[in-house]
Amino acid sequence: MVLVLKTSLSEANRKKLVETVKGFLKDAKVKSEEEWGQKALSYSIKKEVSGFYLDFLLELEKVPADFEKRLMANEDILRHLLIKQK
Repeated sequence: MVLVLKTSLSEANRKKLVETVKGFLKDAKVKSEEEWGQKALSYSIKKEVSGFYLDFLLELEKVPADFEKRLMANEDILRHLLIKQK
């Protein structure tokens, strides 16, 4: 899973948001977590020209049905990408 967060978030708020997202995936085991840092966006998203990128490697049986809806509802998450691997 890759998350793109607003760069205006403080580090404390960013960590709190990441813990909230992990809370959405109760049964998930986080195998790795990597901060890619702030990068320029190809096009503006919600009037933001750059985003803070985070990469997670998760191990879980099933993604909760409302997971993506919860991600989209959070205004501090600009984009997300969830890829399922078999």
